[in-house]
Amino acid sequence: MIGVVGGGVAGLAAAYRLKQRGHEVRVFEASEYLGGLAAVYETAGDPIEKFYHHLSKSEETIVQLAEELGLGEDVEWRIGENGYYVDGVVHPMDKPWEILAFPHLSFYDKFRLGMLTLDIDVRGGVPKFDTYERLEDFEDVPVEEFVRDHTTQNVYETFFEPLLDAKFGSRKGDVSAAWLLGRIKFRGERDILNGEILGYLDGGFGRLLDALVEAVGRENIETGTRVTDVLADEGAVTGLTADDGDGETTHAVDDVVVAAMPNVLEELTGYPCEIDFQGTVCSVISMDEPLLDTYWLNIADEAPFGALIEHTNFVEKERYGGEHLLYVARYIQSPEEDVWQQDDDEVRETWLSGIESLFPEFDRESVNWVETSRNPRTAPVYERGYLDMVVPYDLGDEVADGVYYAGMASEAQYPERSLNGGIVAGYEVADRIDQK
Repeated sequence: MIGVVGGGVAGLAAAYRLKQRGHEVRVFEASEYLGGLAAVYETAGDPIEKFYHHLSKSEETIVQLAEELGLGEDVEWRIGENGYYVDGVVHPMDKPWEILAFPHLSFYDKFRLGMLTLDIDVRGGVPKFDTYERLEDFEDVPVEEFVRDHTTQNVYETFFEPLLDAKFGSRKGDVSAAWLLGRIKFRGERDILNGEILGYLDGGFGRLLDALVEAVGRENIETGTRVTDVLADEGAVTGLTADDGDGETTHAVDDVVVAAMPNVLEELTGYPCEIDFQGTVCSVISMDEPLLDTYWLNIADEAPFGALIEHTNFVEKERYGGEHLLYVARYIQSPEEDVWQQDDDEVRETWLSGIESLFPEFDRESVNWVETSRNPRTAPVYERGYLDMVVPYDLGDEVADGVYYAGMASEAQYPERSLNGGIVAGYEVADRIDQK
């Protein structure tokens, strides 16, 4: 039997692939629910993810999995409209004429920014098309230094710095240029006249989780069961110990897949990971009326959040019983930060007050409900030298033969963590086990 530690997307994907190949599997999930960051809330219609999710066109593995599970026709590709809030004004940033009309960048600024997003290096006046091919060439370059050199000072200060503040907060100075370049490549296709093409699953990504659970077999999954030890003898895995709340049980296993955060890996095996992670406080606000005209609004202003994501400007409100659903989130670099310390009522007040300060016409009486989730490790800090710190898929040399890792510190979650990355990581370890 192969034991899988963690019932999130990566763990379920690994179990699914292994079961496809004829292996006996058992998934152990410490919490009472499956899905990890893809878990859902109920609404007046379809469920909605607790943490916002969409697909980029570059994410092909998750689409292939959906097709295998009979959900291929339910993957929908839509325009995800973007905007930028600066000095009290929302500036649409999708159509070419909207970008050209953005008043805070000069025409030259926009030209240099556009060339970077197209992977064209125009420094020195002679276009080069291969400068950005190797991300590893920029692993040790600070992102601020890179942007100032490859675009302009104003592009950095006006466009990128607010985004970096929202994404990495006090850690933005540690972030590598390789992350930025990788993220540009990661983002998907654009409709040249309308904007970025993003994907969503009709009914929500919870349907993909349900289909994975069915394919793995609910009888092969234990929730509310924490793995407390991985056992090895003469350099090879022999078993694991799991606690279901009524006591510990030892299971004989041939291999163990740790599809969890690296702190769990270290607790179970002693393997250390130097990657730092950020937490997130993320709320879904249900409203009677829409707040925005756009899906994703970056905030270049003083606010307790870095972006507002109105999901029902991406997926129609009728799927949620007519509710307008807005994500409000903030990355947390330290548990000492105020928002992390607040209870749900205090977070609600922080968000609503922040929205009122940006949108004085906002009527909080239109709010139906607010649901808040917290996670201390939702995304890595993609600092310089990050690729040297990723955890190998096969830890046979480092820990013991038969130990594999498919969590968020794996290479599949670079340059951006995603559901697709979790599936890729799960497949990578499953393939290695199957080919032994």
